[in-house]
Amino acid sequence: MDNFQPTTRNRVKRLHQRAHYDRETIYRILDAGFVCHVGYTIDDHPYVTATSYWRCDDQIYWHGSSASRMLRRIKQKVPVCINVSLIDGLVLARSGMHSSINYRSVMLFGKAAALNDDQEKLQALEAFSERITPGRWRELRPVKAQELKATTVLSMAIEEAVAKERNGPPNDDEEDYELDVWAGELPLRLVADPPVSDPRLKPGIATPSYLTDFDPEGQPKDR
Repeated sequence: MDNFQPTTRNRVKRLHQRAHYDRETIYRILDAGFVCHVGYTIDDHPYVTATSYWRCDDQIYWHGSSASRMLRRIKQKVPVCINVSLIDGLVLARSGMHSSINYRSVMLFGKAAALNDDQEKLQALEAFSERITPGRWRELRPVKAQELKATTVLSMAIEEAVAKERNGPPNDDEEDYELDVWAGELPLRLVADPPVSDPRLKPGIATPSYLTDFDPEGQPKDR
């Protein structure tokens, strides 16, 4: 199945024409981000936690300290809502009410579960490293048993999902196009500055190409 079906939870009602339920669009946005916000409840109180994440097929993963209250709660398979938002620009209209932001966003629903098998945890953590810096995992020292024990890795099968996007110029009232007010877009994007070596880096170690060629959204620099 190529699309997630609209439900009472994921159906977009406001500006529904911006909604996308197809996996291609949803996963493209997910794979361009680094940080998500995880919504859940503890003792009937709502919480939202920002954390890094990664995707493998139809699963979302995130990790943290085994002592984390959030992770201890979520791994009990409680319902979870995850949001990812990417800002692409400011939209400056001729009126404040029509000014906006160009963005890409995703909302996911599911139930998270902890990975209890050490090999599964290692494979998931390797996938996280390779998603950000392909080729680096094999350069790193092996994960220590105590480090693995102190780390919780959660996996959530994506049960329901929707993407919402805005792009393009402002949509002003027709009569406002005659106003002497500048209008348009201010594009914004995440860029990587040149890598900064650790002051204690051993002499002679070159900066790896996965950093000198790094692009935040995973696209080659010449695109």
